[in-house]
Amino acid sequence: MTTAIDAHSVAVLTQWFSPGYPLGAFAYSHGLETAIADGRLRDAASVEDWLTDVIAHGTGRADAILLRAAFAAPDRAAHEMIDAIARAYAVSAERVQETVLQGAAFAATTAAIWGDDTPAFTLPVAVAVAARAQNLPLDLTVAMYLQAFAANLVSAAVRLIPLGQTEGQLVLRNLIAVCRDTAEATRGLTLDDLASHCFGSDIAAMRHETLKHRIFRS
Repeated sequence: MTTAIDAHSVAVLTQWFSPGYPLGAFAYSHGLETAIADGRLRDAASVEDWLTDVIAHGTGRADAILLRAAFAAPDRAAHEMIDAIARAYAVSAERVQETVLQGAAFAATTAAIWGDDTPAFTLPVAVAVAARAQNLPLDLTVAMYLQAFAANLVSAAVRLIPLGQTEGQLVLRNLIAVCRDTAEATRGLTLDDLASHCFGSDIAAMRHETLKHRIFRS
């Protein structure tokens, strides 16, 4: 049975990670726009494969590690150090913009609603600081963060390829296990474990800066 505390945590995290929470996440494709323009992503299967790698071996995994580290950090100085690492880890100017602007929007909105003093950190660090302040469970926060990340990128693919809405939701359903497993796999990892094996995604993000025709900001 779900306890009242669990239900409250789920409700808060659902609000934070809802498309209606004003982060501007809809404006970012995380390099998907480049890969689609190149013809590398053409259908639901190729999108699912791409996003599986991004979540399990790329930005998703990295953000989960950063979020966990920031949640456990003892003070603001440690948060600032982790935030600096998050900025340095982003592979392109647009990736930096993506995490910094969404993090600032998340911090401002959350502070206005919950009254927490959440600084304008990168998104995973800002979420961690707010989740710690609200006494939310870390594992659930990480899992739902990754699910929201996946949902936003699936939405971008639905609009760009385009995929049908039902196809997009099938992809997202299949990514639930990937998000869960990645959240569990990052439990106990530290900043020393930061690494990425998604070179295609990283290069697509870099090349997006000079893409001639584009809709998204990354």
